[in-house]
Amino acid sequence: MPDSFRETGGPRHVAIIMDGNGRWATMRHRPRLFGHHAGARRVREVVEACPGFGIKYLTIFAFSTENWRRTQVEVAGLMSLFRRYITKEMQAFVKENVRVRFIGDRPRLDAKLRALMDEAEAMTAHCTGTNLTIALNYGGRDEVARATRRLAEDVRDGRLHPEDVNEETLPRYLDTHVLPDPDLVIRTSGEARVSNFLLWQSAYSEYIFVDTLWPDFGADELGRLLCAFAERDRRYGAVKA
Repeated sequence: MPDSFRETGGPRHVAIIMDGNGRWATMRHRPRLFGHHAGARRVREVVEACPGFGIKYLTIFAFSTENWRRTQVEVAGLMSLFRRYITKEMQAFVKENVRVRFIGDRPRLDAKLRALMDEAEAMTAHCTGTNLTIALNYGGRDEVARATRRLAEDVRDGRLHPEDVNEETLPRYLDTHVLPDPDLVIRTSGEARVSNFLLWQSAYSEYIFVDTLWPDFGADELGRLLCAFAERDRRYGAVKA
């Protein structure tokens, strides 16, 4: 990736809907969880590629509020995978200077997983390299609803005046309040929908949908998509003279 791209043409924040693990496994006549494990391994490659591409923030969609509708076996397997992934990867992320955060509604997750999430955030709080945000039990509508509830409580208790509520106020209550909005959202596996992911934050994001299943997605394809992003004209509703 040319230096000029990293300096001027690339996105600062990339968000990825990591789709296609189950289909990838089915195509190989393996259980769906086999695909999820393969997908987890791909995360490391993409995270490691971020500094070279000038990506400061990477947000990945790991488990949605709607994914509880999957079979009990698959959900239990995913929760076990998340616990093992955090335990296995945290020391590596500290070594690689990756700061880890989690967004989503935590109370529904089991206590052991929540404790590991807290530990990972604390262990990497000093890291100044790539900011990896993992969306776990996350839904865009749920996030906005929770944020609005907290905002309403502040109005009720006199900490916020109703006339001060605007489109700059609400983001302070979102899970992502410490992050910039994503410049680019990528979805793998050929599906062309946003699936309740970062609804508020992606109002002016560029979207790219690719056919590649997530376990086959790697740094080379990410680089090609970043080049495509650099060719886009982002006007944010304005018209250039």
